[in-house]
Amino acid sequence: MTTGDPLIVLDGVHKWFGPLHVLDDVSLSVDRGEVVVVIGPSGSGKSTLCRAINRLEPINEGTITFDGQPLPAEGKPLAKLRSEVGMVFQSFNLFAHKTILENVTLGPVKVRKEKPAAARERGLALLDRVGIANQADKYPAQLSGGQQQRVAIARALAMQPKAMLFDEPTSALDPEMVGEVLDVMTSLARDGMTMVVVTHEMGFARHAANRVVFMADGKLVEEAAPAEFFANPRSDRAKDFLSKILTH
Repeated sequence: MTTGDPLIVLDGVHKWFGPLHVLDDVSLSVDRGEVVVVIGPSGSGKSTLCRAINRLEPINEGTITFDGQPLPAEGKPLAKLRSEVGMVFQSFNLFAHKTILENVTLGPVKVRKEKPAAARERGLALLDRVGIANQADKYPAQLSGGQQQRVAIARALAMQPKAMLFDEPTSALDPEMVGEVLDVMTSLARDGMTMVVVTHEMGFARHAANRVVFMADGKLVEEAAPAEFFANPRSDRAKDFLSKILTH
């Protein structure tokens, strides 16, 4: 469970895209070892929130700190931050011309200056952990979408991040592949990885999250433990959202 020791802190964060106020005074603290699942209707600011945490999306107002330090604006400190915050997107973003194992070891060797042999050994262990060690020498195009997404998770883990961000990691997958990716994420959560997960998968939110955060119109509307949130949402927006998705 959580330590009461915040790793990620957003305080009064605002973000505009032109006239669109996509993050409206968002404050959120994520403890070490905590799994926070962010849900809400499309266009509510969930992905922008996720991308702001490793500064893929710069903010207009407010502060974000990671491990006690404000997010650096650019240069080497920003690269260091990004190596400490793993990110998994909807699209897998693997290098098509490199093998699965090469995809996983590239960051540790190039960015962290690890010895190739050590990076390879850990890369194979991570591929084993996500259930595709036998695919190490294949290329991304030879793998299913679910397998490619598991490679992307292994690649992020290879950097030994302090936290992992997932931005709708299963939304581009065929339904039968969603479970295999969520299983890997659930095991990461159980092992104590700090995670912020933007997802439509309510089952994952129910059983893997320590806390569910509900967003609408750029605002953080409510947050609660999953059992409490799903059984008894407080806001009309959350009630409306849940009634639409849980009845089908």
